[in-house]
Amino acid sequence: MQFYKNSIYHVYNQGNNRQKIFFERNDYLRFLEKTKALVKPNCDLLAYCLMPNHFHFLIQTNEKSLQNIKIGNIDLIRITNSFRLLLSEFAKEINIKYHRTGSLFRQKTQFSLVDNGDPMYPKNVIKYVFSNPLEAKMVSNLNEWEYSSFLDMIGKRNGKLCDFDLCKEIFQISIEDLNDIGNGYDDILYLKE
Repeated sequence: MQFYKNSIYHVYNQGNNRQKIFFERNDYLRFLEKTKALVKPNCDLLAYCLMPNHFHFLIQTNEKSLQNIKIGNIDLIRITNSFRLLLSEFAKEINIKYHRTGSLFRQKTQFSLVDNGDPMYPKNVIKYVFSNPLEAKMVSNLNEWEYSSFLDMIGKRNGKLCDFDLCKEIFQISIEDLNDIGNGYDDILYLKE
């Protein structure tokens, strides 16, 4: 995968065999703590949604994201190494905590560039990320889902993990748009050009 500076990526991975990766509230919180320590220093975090068996992040790369590092005989860039460390360290903790063995995550974390030439695509991506709990019928309103940056973005929680001003600017999304997404409106992202 080619990475570009100041570009937006949708980063996601899922539990091996679609199995759970988060078993209780503290698992979600621990994953976010590790994200703050390992990922946030190497990119601009814009939004996230954690689900019982997968996660989504929207990030913007910066100069530090693309710095080359060497791990043994492997050349990586900081952003891919950040997610590698996040998943590896979290999996070790979960395996110890729940007396399990083996892979927790699928082998490859996906990084999709959020620029396919369609001006509506970025808005559809952020809607998709935030709407996961609604689509899975885990909640009827996003105000009920604790494990995403949605509540922070609409001002109902004071999270500091994501850069919400940058997110709103990049995705050209307003608080009204966000409230409509939270209430499950499907067509709101097509209203703004």
